[in-house]
Amino acid sequence: MTRSAATGSPFWAARRVLLASLTGTAVEFYDFYIYATAASLVFGALFFPSQSVASAQLSSYATFAVAFVARPIGALVFGHYGDRVGRKATLVASLLLMGGSTFAIAFLPGYARAGLAAPVLLCALRFGQGFGLGGEWGGAALLAVENAPAGYRGRFGMFPQLGAPVGFVAANGLFLLLGLILPAADFERYGWRLPFLFSAVLVGLGLWVRLHVAETPAFRALVASERPAAVPLREVLVSHPAACLAGTAGVIACFALFYIATAFALGYGTHTLGIPRTEFLGLQLVAIQCLLVSILVAGSLTDRLGARAVLVGGAGATVLVGALTPVLLGRGDAPGALAFMAAALFVMGFVYGPLGAWLTGLFPARVRYTGVSLAFNLGGILGGGLAPVLAQRLAASGGLAPVGLYLSLAGLASLAGVLLAPRSP
Repeated sequence: MTRSAATGSPFWAARRVLLASLTGTAVEFYDFYIYATAASLVFGALFFPSQSVASAQLSSYATFAVAFVARPIGALVFGHYGDRVGRKATLVASLLLMGGSTFAIAFLPGYARAGLAAPVLLCALRFGQGFGLGGEWGGAALLAVENAPAGYRGRFGMFPQLGAPVGFVAANGLFLLLGLILPAADFERYGWRLPFLFSAVLVGLGLWVRLHVAETPAFRALVASERPAAVPLREVLVSHPAACLAGTAGVIACFALFYIATAFALGYGTHTLGIPRTEFLGLQLVAIQCLLVSILVAGSLTDRLGARAVLVGGAGATVLVGALTPVLLGRGDAPGALAFMAAALFVMGFVYGPLGAWLTGLFPARVRYTGVSLAFNLGGILGGGLAPVLAQRLAASGGLAPVGLYLSLAGLASLAGVLLAPRSP
């Protein structure tokens, strides 16, 4: 490709905007996944040592769910200011809160040193993570889609979703490297803290990029022609309740797929199947490439077929992955675990990649930040916040078949949400 052709492409012209939308969600998934990994491997014994191994693991996963409770609250706060003040300033604030909470986790004492205060502080910082994240994805999606030229909503809108595999690879790769370098005792004593410290580098990069982008054209046009909504949440709930409900349901499958194929699978694979931690982390690094590929494919198909059609196909495939869960993961070996994770993450791309284009099309610009953020984070509670806890309980009591049924039900919920949505781009 010649330089003139490259510089004339929409992606080249909007490279800073697309990088800003990608880096924030990369930090989001890095932050969330280093927490999920530490919760699966370390936090049970570190913060809940008086409990049995199974109970400590459940308590550790429960702290993971705290952020999903905080996310809708953050969505309301950041959505309010995003619709009234602007997308850019709100995204900077959400990234600062999210990154600061993650960085502080590196300095937490364990139960042996601080007693009950240790898990309380962990939950407080986890809440701060979730609160900041509540305004992150919605703002990043708006930053990308509201800058998209005609015919490119799907491909621009996929950039925030590409942050998921990028953040996952950074988090997983760092934990894998530490596992190879450090003895198990050193990893449990201090090694797990290093990924949380490293988050400051990623947050700094994200802030630098976001401070150098302009406000979106849609928001500039809005404030030039009318006053922003006085209370965006009230307008969303009164004027767009069907869109909010449909959007919430439409998001459930992607969260369920991701956290069962990553957080639950990691705990199940290492604790129940006995696969060594470093080997399993390596398997996940391979499987996450399937998510990267499917997001790219889904973004392109969204511009050709429409977000609704792609999401319908992805939700249907989620039902199939649920049925295959006890067959693949139930083999009890590394190839079966890899096959399950690869299938789940590949399908996830088709229920996650089109969300930027689809959700932003459900709400008008004046309340779009609030509507998109609220739907996305409520769906996160239903699909992802309780996924590791429920999957762990289901697997302990009934094996992998109930876990697969949970995934299938998540796919059916998203299918209903997409089909019943009042508008589709």
